[in-house]
Amino acid sequence: MSVLSSRTGRDRQRYDNNFRLVSGCIPYRLIKADEIEEDSSVDFVNKLEVLMVSSPNRHDLVFPKGGWEDDETVLEAASREAIEEAGVKGILREVPLGVWQFRSKSSTVEDECLGGCKGYMFALEVTEELEDWPERENRQRKWLNVKEALELCRYEWMQRALEDFLRVMEDEGRLTTEEEPVQDSSKLEEECQIDPWYCFVVN
Repeated sequence: MSVLSSRTGRDRQRYDNNFRLVSGCIPYRLIKADEIEEDSSVDFVNKLEVLMVSSPNRHDLVFPKGGWEDDETVLEAASREAIEEAGVKGILREVPLGVWQFRSKSSTVEDECLGGCKGYMFALEVTEELEDWPERENRQRKWLNVKEALELCRYEWMQRALEDFLRVMEDEGRLTTEEEPVQDSSKLEEECQIDPWYCFVVN
């Protein structure tokens, strides 16, 4: 049985200046040294894999994202969508990769009339893959290298988010798989207002 069930409906949906607010993440992992050739020339991009999920009744791929609701922070919404759609938990970076305005191909008439969507995207370093998750029956998840992800990504705005993700990762030199210290859960709740069941948060 799934630990959680997916949220449905728009009763608690947040809006900002007629834009439906959306939160999501790019789940990623660094390939272990013993899984790639011992070659110092291997560049950073080839050491990264990102996790994408299929859309219901479609063959293209997306990153986990969904409506940001009024009883959660934007970080909690991103973490929840990662669990609901992709069945992963991890270390969520608190600073967003960016904010994109777009009109979703699956938007309702209400969304189109209001002005589309505004999406916040975050980077999520995956530490746990769940065997069962709320949308397992409707979605498949797949680890891809960055080049594959850029080619298969359904939305142009998500491609731009992935490009920004790469720039952030390269700038910060996150090339190792060393464990980062886990924050105390009580402090995490107080400072970030994130449910520790979902993930840890790093600045």
